[in-house]
Amino acid sequence: MDGGIEDLLREQAPQVLGALVRRYGHFDAAEDAVQDALLAAAVQWPDDGVPDNPRAWLITVASRRLTDQLRSESARRRREETAAALTPSDGQFAAPPADEQPPDTDDTLTLLFMCCHPALSASSQVALTLRAVGGLTTTQIARAFMVPETTMGQRISRAKQSIKTAGARFDLPPEEDRAERLRAVLHVLYLIFNEGYTATSGADLQRVELTAEAIRLTRQVHRLLPDDGEVTGLLALMLLTDARRAARTRPDGSLVPLAEQDRALWDKTAIDEGVALVTGALKHGELGPYQVQAAIAAVHDEAPAADDTDWPQIVALYEVLERLSPNPMVTLNHAVAVAMADGPRAGLALLETLAGDSRLAEHHRLEAVRGHLLEMAGDAAAARAAYRLAAQRTTSLPEQRYLEDRAARLATQE
Repeated sequence: MDGGIEDLLREQAPQVLGALVRRYGHFDAAEDAVQDALLAAAVQWPDDGVPDNPRAWLITVASRRLTDQLRSESARRRREETAAALTPSDGQFAAPPADEQPPDTDDTLTLLFMCCHPALSASSQVALTLRAVGGLTTTQIARAFMVPETTMGQRISRAKQSIKTAGARFDLPPEEDRAERLRAVLHVLYLIFNEGYTATSGADLQRVELTAEAIRLTRQVHRLLPDDGEVTGLLALMLLTDARRAARTRPDGSLVPLAEQDRALWDKTAIDEGVALVTGALKHGELGPYQVQAAIAAVHDEAPAADDTDWPQIVALYEVLERLSPNPMVTLNHAVAVAMADGPRAGLALLETLAGDSRLAEHHRLEAVRGHLLEMAGDAAAARAAYRLAAQRTTSLPEQRYLEDRAARLATQE
């Protein structure tokens, strides 16, 4: 499918879904109908051309699918009673005419809040966000997360049923709940980006379709909430991190660590935008974790070479981040920064504070960082053992190969 048409369909997906849910209610049935309309457009538009009013075309087709579905359901049950309950407010099942002007309301944020409802697990929030707001098909989402399509379909169906059971309404949450729900939305977008940037399993280190979708959706949220520092910080973090994508792998797909990357391959336009965003966010409003992470990424990206990195500044930023959002992954990265600023033994001492943390008990990153710091300290045997253990624990083939290569290289030094 033409890339321009695909981008248009993804842009229109939340607007069309919002129009149907506002008109008919029943998020689950409306979402299925919108997916049918998107698929119909993907088939017809490349041959017939994009209609003058794409949104109205999609609303019309989706409305017809939905009303057909509602009629079918009402026929299977007590037709009149069910039909009355599901009839739109104008009392007719008729789809809106193709030339009806779509509403000006942007429903993206409302849909994101609904897809990130607290009744859902994180994995369900991610899947439903990509489908309902991102406009991706179940097949595309399953492929991105490397799970069977049936598994992903069941996950999405359960998520929609959970929303229905929870009685979620298609409206922004109350003001007192909005900040907490926005944090959930940003966390879901962060999870989508991270899975795309460093895939948790499979042969490829990166899944560009997920990072691109996370950035696109975060841009939409930023457009709607331009003064929110954490929304701005998250967008900056994504841009500053994704800017390094071209340098992170070799032609054979193998991993290139940050210190060895060719910085000429980094995307300077993305870096400039990210730096401008985080600089502006830090000047205004309350400081938050995404802003601090973006500031750390900016320090890395603005260094002309790895040796020019301002590690003391990064250490100071990690200290701030640990106060704002303490978690073991932050401590892991903090330990690396301390090692670079104050020596590997100082980093290893900080790493020891994680020894009893059950959240990292089987995570490969702990042993990978330990191996790196032990290698810096000159303890080749211990570093090799740590690298091998990390390689056993990861399900990412590029990371596994990289860790095994590090261990093999150290074997020649013993």
